[in-house]
Amino acid sequence: MAKSKNYTRKLSYISVPSQIINTLSSSSLQSLLVSPKKSSKNNGFKRFFSLNFYRSTRIWFFTLFLFGLCGMLRFGFNLDPLIPFSPYPCLTSQLQDSFMVKNTDSQLGFAAKTKSEEHVEKDEILNAKSEVGGESKSGKDEILKGVNQSQPLITKGYAEPGEESEFWKQPDGMGYKPCLVFTRDYRRQSEEVVKDRRKYLLVVVSGGMNQQRNQIVDAVVIARILGAALVVPILQVNVIWGDESEFSDIFDLEHFKSVLANDVRVVSSLPSTHIMTRPVEEKRTPLHVSPQWIRSRYLKRLNREGVLLLRGLDSRLSKDLPSDLQKLRCKVAFHALRFAPPILELGNKLADRMRNKGSYLALHLRMEKDVWVRTGCLPGLSPENDEMINNERKRRPELLTGRSNMTYHERKLAGLCPLNAMEVTRLLKALGAPQSAKIFWAGGQPLGGKEALLPLTREFPHLYNKEDLALPGELEPFAKKASLMAAVDYIISEKSDVFMPSHGGNMGHAIQGHRAYAGHKKYITPNKRHMLPYFLNSSLPEAEFNNIIKELHSESLGQPELRAIKAGRDVTKYPVPECMCNNSHAHSS
Repeated sequence: MAKSKNYTRKLSYISVPSQIINTLSSSSLQSLLVSPKKSSKNNGFKRFFSLNFYRSTRIWFFTLFLFGLCGMLRFGFNLDPLIPFSPYPCLTSQLQDSFMVKNTDSQLGFAAKTKSEEHVEKDEILNAKSEVGGESKSGKDEILKGVNQSQPLITKGYAEPGEESEFWKQPDGMGYKPCLVFTRDYRRQSEEVVKDRRKYLLVVVSGGMNQQRNQIVDAVVIARILGAALVVPILQVNVIWGDESEFSDIFDLEHFKSVLANDVRVVSSLPSTHIMTRPVEEKRTPLHVSPQWIRSRYLKRLNREGVLLLRGLDSRLSKDLPSDLQKLRCKVAFHALRFAPPILELGNKLADRMRNKGSYLALHLRMEKDVWVRTGCLPGLSPENDEMINNERKRRPELLTGRSNMTYHERKLAGLCPLNAMEVTRLLKALGAPQSAKIFWAGGQPLGGKEALLPLTREFPHLYNKEDLALPGELEPFAKKASLMAAVDYIISEKSDVFMPSHGGNMGHAIQGHRAYAGHKKYITPNKRHMLPYFLNSSLPEAEFNNIIKELHSESLGQPELRAIKAGRDVTKYPVPECMCNNSHAHSS
């Protein structure tokens, strides 16, 4: 039987986003499903088929809505919202945007997922919401303000397309692992050293946190050479930063004592029997002295007086020591000197926030005013800034560190100047850093403020420092203590996927050794002296420039490097082979 010409209607389906369904309360949905007026069963039947019914636009769309809903259910559409509604709309919208980017192959933003993928995604969203929910009301407002502006720190970000780039590839560690195995003679002597109650070594260490760290390492070794107990080092107030922090403010004192219990006895203060003793004071220890020199110079007087006071230990002890003492250096630097719990907690927290963004690079930028003055270099920001640095240097010539007879241009060509923001940017781009790279920069505020960093932020917009990462109030306990802030920078930098300093210095050297000891994590050493001529050659095509820079740095990415190749190297910077080995007989300390 042929169909009537009037029978031309076909079933229609309207796709309704699941979020809309979710916002309807059960009462609202019930009111839509049940007619508001139920006069009688027959009257309802007649009204349904009356002409007036079809003229009612509202009821017509409702009918289409029901057909569409039934159709979606029939074809198995998942009406659960992809992203649950949140009391924090900025956070939810960011999660939605992130999710939609991953699923561009579906017109409506829906994508087929396995149950495990859905489970992981929901966990990430719940974690993000719980982190926000754990804050106080005012804290939530501040977080949302930050999320809405520039730093979505609470959510766990998805990997960017550039995450798998060659830039993040780690160097071959060649199987080197820590192996601090001391000789039998050293272990036998340890019993006598830790039992001695007659000799005590007092040391006063100076400089910034990383410089003090180096001196504390040497102080432990000197105490071992003399067989004396080490009184907890006294930190001299820094003349530049005015930081009055004590040892226990920066480092975990009990951990320090415990780790070194079998090597050197560490005491918090002099015993009552020695308090009134006039210590033998030494201010003029020459550079790079040997253990034999230390014993011949101090041991007789120390046995007589009982107390020895040393100042200015920086680089006084030789870098080339017997194997056991080199291992002790590593044990102090990489095991005993752990930061105090409050610093460790905050540093790890901020590092985790960087890690949640994906792989990240840590930059130690040396662009502060005092760095330009001390190095004899110019920032190149403006003639006014250059003149200010020159005037400061003339006014305080004692601040210039060595080679005072060299001009600025000679220093620059010799690779003795810090890289500025433009040079850091060109180097990173040439080495293949993706524009989406997340960068943490450590160090003090650069001369010229944020404007000095503009060349870097234009190319790499995801640039953060600890102030950007911290929530309101988190940095307040450390605000006026430069050493504690430097320790926080150290932790975040050491945990990064890639690290690069714009200049040498104590922090760069310490982190280089720490990353080597951790398995040779990637560390870029800028080859300033050899790359500078190519930076000055404006006619060089970019592709050729990039190839040259990559070639210059192919062996400067944190690969294992033997300390003995060059005399005078610090074992805490180059721990192979004294403190690390790659054979099956090695035992980890």
